[in-house]
Amino acid sequence: MGVTNDPRSHGLWAQSACDAPVTGCLTQDTTADVAIIGAGYTGLSAALHLAGAGRKVVVLEGQEIGYGGSGRNVGLVNAGLWLMPSDVMRTLGQTYGERVLSLLGQGPEVVFSLVRKYGIMCEAEPTGTLHCAPDHAGVRNLQQREKEWQQLGAPVTLLGEGETRRLTGSHAYRAALLDARAGTIQPLSYARGLAAAAMAEGAEIHTASPVSSVYREDGGWLVRTPRGSVKAQWVIVATNTYTDQLWPEIREEQIHLPYFNIATRPLPPACLELILPKKQGVWDTREVLTSFRLDQAGRLVVGSVGSLGMIERNIHRQWAHRALTRIYPMLRDIAFESEWYGRIGMTMDSVPRYHRLDEQVLSISGFNGRGISPGTMFGQILARRICGELADADMPLPLTHIKHPPLRIARETIYRFGSTAVHAVFDRL
Repeated sequence: MGVTNDPRSHGLWAQSACDAPVTGCLTQDTTADVAIIGAGYTGLSAALHLAGAGRKVVVLEGQEIGYGGSGRNVGLVNAGLWLMPSDVMRTLGQTYGERVLSLLGQGPEVVFSLVRKYGIMCEAEPTGTLHCAPDHAGVRNLQQREKEWQQLGAPVTLLGEGETRRLTGSHAYRAALLDARAGTIQPLSYARGLAAAAMAEGAEIHTASPVSSVYREDGGWLVRTPRGSVKAQWVIVATNTYTDQLWPEIREEQIHLPYFNIATRPLPPACLELILPKKQGVWDTREVLTSFRLDQAGRLVVGSVGSLGMIERNIHRQWAHRALTRIYPMLRDIAFESEWYGRIGMTMDSVPRYHRLDEQVLSISGFNGRGISPGTMFGQILARRICGELADADMPLPLTHIKHPPLRIARETIYRFGSTAVHAVFDRL
């Protein structure tokens, strides 16, 4: 199980994940080509690809592997960003827009190929995802998405109400956009599997090793932890939304959006014949969205924006029951088994950021709720950058300075209590 003693930090994923590779805290002074701070998807992917390229890599994680968003998300392996392709192009310009769309369009394929190559036991279901529309406005949104993705050659198909009903097992939706590139995984197992793969390639991973300081020494960097240190030429900061004391500006650049998941007990066989028969993951077009998917044991995981703190917990539990009942009336009496929540790091334009925090200190962060594929891909890209295969001008994201969003704290408060208010008065799908 592992992770933490709080059952609401990782919930079902901690209960059902594969075993983590054996790691321990750093207890000595060592050297490396690259020190990586953070053992989530980005840091672990970077470690895997750097070690595979012959670089000596040391990963330092303050908690456990997959402690942050990598072990708490719903497990949808999606292609691209939340934004429509045309919005990506407008935000980044043609050169970077095309690079990001091409790179992240391949993301699920790379994730599932790593799963196969390294035998990662993470309940991988590469059967696509369904972006569902509960109303006419949602249908129009999906029609535009289909048009734009098909213009780029992506295998996405807009399904009518009947086919949507067949693949979801629900009468709640008018249409769905099926993305054949995508799928689902057990997210914490995937993180642990990436860690095991990186270690098999020669990377060192130290957990319970929070970084206390990073400073220049002899032309490189000295990265200190409470009981040891790493001297390295390069540093990757892969802490993203869970950044704390070091480089707090990464955290301050993002607006934190709380997100929770609640899982049922395993569904009866008769229900599993109807509900998500191909095990696609689902989310809808509403601004305060609902997501749901099955795990390998047949539990239905439903989630939305919001936290499970003392103030909001009962409201979100009640909402989850009402939402599930409206989507699947046959589940009216099904009991919930576990619940957990975490944070999503949102940027003002919903595009990730590539930063050079100092000389030979790199970071990509702000995945806006799309952590699995982008984290994997951007970790690989950072590895290629350090290996000299790419220059900054060749990266899929422009190198930018950190900018703090206006009214960040106010926006986070609105997200937290606004989502609670929406769920408290939820009366229709």
